[in-house]
Amino acid sequence: MAFQLDNIQQHKTSVVKKENTIESILNKEIMVLKKPFSNKIKEAFYGELSILLNAGITLKQALELIVNSQKNKKTTSILEDILKRIVNGESFSEAISNYKDFSDYEFHSIKIGEETGTIPKIAEQLGEFYSKKNEQRRQLINALTYPIIILSTAILVVVFMLQFVVPMFQDIFKQQNVELPAITQFVVNLSNMIRDYGWLILMFIFAFIIVNLLVRKKIWYKRIKDNIVIKIPFVGKFLKTVYLSQFTQSMMLLTASKVPIVDSVNLVKKMIDFQPLTRSLDEVEKQIVQGQSLSVSLEKHELFDDRMITLVKVSEETNQTEYIFTKLNTLYNTKVQNSSKMLSTLLEPFIIIFIGVFVGFILIAMYLPMFKLSSII
Repeated sequence: MAFQLDNIQQHKTSVVKKENTIESILNKEIMVLKKPFSNKIKEAFYGELSILLNAGITLKQALELIVNSQKNKKTTSILEDILKRIVNGESFSEAISNYKDFSDYEFHSIKIGEETGTIPKIAEQLGEFYSKKNEQRRQLINALTYPIIILSTAILVVVFMLQFVVPMFQDIFKQQNVELPAITQFVVNLSNMIRDYGWLILMFIFAFIIVNLLVRKKIWYKRIKDNIVIKIPFVGKFLKTVYLSQFTQSMMLLTASKVPIVDSVNLVKKMIDFQPLTRSLDEVEKQIVQGQSLSVSLEKHELFDDRMITLVKVSEETNQTEYIFTKLNTLYNTKVQNSSKMLSTLLEPFIIIFIGVFVGFILIAMYLPMFKLSSII
């Protein structure tokens, strides 16, 4: 979704230049995405739209340029339909409201931009929002990928030893008719269980993956999953920081667009797919409607820390809501980056220790009877 402009003049279209290697790679990456408007595509879309509008060309011409630069057929089809609706007299916000790919947050932000004549600024803010959201997602993946790979390798090593190595020792013990110590008997029983019921374990894992794909969008499932994840040491705290960063970023952009606080909370609640935060914001919205301030409403929920509550209270007293949420967003973004590095650093030694302890446990269990056998001989 990239293009270059040369000599843009008002009310005149510009020529799309040849893409460089990096841009071509990005286009190929976008083409393999299933969603026609993923967060990554939206980041590029709003970024390019703001550049074109700030360059002085009309919304219609800007969308035509973006449509011509598309490689994904589904994305192109949606943009062409939006462009057609705009030509037929609909506003930009009305045109995107016909597609579920665009959130309520985008609809209301663009509608505010239309009413205030600040569409270029709104497009730029939306581009920044999805840029930060994608960056946080990359940080989360980077923090968890290596530990997950190490943990998966450890599990495979343990299963291999129980499935193939332990039975070899077991045959030796049977031939010598040696009474097995309790620790060895436990490992042998575990090996037999994997050998006899391993296929059931694999079927259970496969069934879990299928069920997860079928019910992952159900509210009750999200609630159970998120409540479990947030209680995991280190990981839960890291995820909480990520979603608080998204919350402060959304509030920053909405307050900058002069959206009332209660409407901002309502929009953010629909945007962030994290049940502990969604339920808390639902209660916060009700309390604001009843006449309480945002700081007092946030204070009743453990998810929001004291620093946020204190600064929000200051913003209410000084009428500097946008400034305070900007600072909070910067604070949480920095915290996410530091937590990402720390999470990866802490999980690695724990997993290595786990591997060493478990493998050592198996080896000790296997060699104990052999020491006993040598003493008898």
